[in-house]
Amino acid sequence: MTSSTDGSAPLSLLAEQILGKGGIEQFTSIVEPLSSDLREVGDRIAEVLPSAYSFLTEAANYATASGGKYLRPLVILTTYRALGFQSTTKVQSLAASFQLIHTASLVHDDVIDHAALRRGRPSIHKAFGEPVAIVTGDYLFVRAFQLAADYGSAVIKKCGEASADLALGEVMQENSRFDMTVNKERYLRIIAHKTANAIAAGAESAAMVAGVDEEIVHSLADYGRSMGIAFQIKDDILDVFGDPEVTGKPLLADFREGLPTLPSILAYDLLPAKEKEEFEELFIVRNKRQAHLLRLRELCDAAGVRELVEDEAERWSQAAVSALQHIRPGPYRDLLEKIAEGAVRRRF
Repeated sequence: MTSSTDGSAPLSLLAEQILGKGGIEQFTSIVEPLSSDLREVGDRIAEVLPSAYSFLTEAANYATASGGKYLRPLVILTTYRALGFQSTTKVQSLAASFQLIHTASLVHDDVIDHAALRRGRPSIHKAFGEPVAIVTGDYLFVRAFQLAADYGSAVIKKCGEASADLALGEVMQENSRFDMTVNKERYLRIIAHKTANAIAAGAESAAMVAGVDEEIVHSLADYGRSMGIAFQIKDDILDVFGDPEVTGKPLLADFREGLPTLPSILAYDLLPAKEKEEFEELFIVRNKRQAHLLRLRELCDAAGVRELVEDEAERWSQAAVSALQHIRPGPYRDLLEKIAEGAVRRRF
């Protein structure tokens, strides 16, 4: 799978990942400004990665090259332009900071989850070893706050809250492993902390830097949170029903690691008593064989959960679109809407 995570790839490739093939064609008037913005963010990240120790620089570069879709910078940059600004210079360090916070969390997540691959490449702990991976994640957090120091205390506090939320979400998730009593409400709280709140904080921070009314600041926070929840629900769908050749990750990792996600929660709720008992027995196995994983997926299919989970993701996506009603119409608001819609229609 082609990677666009070096920050210099054109927006068209990034948009293809989020919006699907041809998804950027209706936005030709804004491709070049946003492509330039993303290159600048990539440059800001590259500026802060070098360390006195070459192995740490190498590991940090490796992590940022497979650290996600640059969704968070794209949301921050597009939000700022949607608020009427012709230049994003004031928020480029902000976008870079939130991308590094996200990348740092992925490095640590892969260690915790024993993930072998990240975007089709060996995860950093597989490539460099666990001690280097943990230190690299810490290093990226530090560099993120170095970038955030360009802003006032309110924005720095938002970055801190986003990082704390990631940690809280990880603890909540860790305490939920192999626990079939986890319900939908707790699942939504976990993914809000682990994914959505950081996206919300990025959009909110961009609005704060823009100096807009509180109503718009809150609306953009709602947009980011709803879109982030939709995005994570779709990730959880892809883990069960996706194509590993497209996603770049092995399937059924959440079953393997005993992580209750919406597909497993709904399957457990909806299955008849006998199949429900079988599902629980398989789910709580600590060292699952492939046959266990495939049977869990079969039971999810039997419960008909895919459509139900897709519908839940779509509801959050539409909530994100609705939150943009106070933003003046234009191509940048349109793109924010399409990002929210694409969050649940993507294949990877």
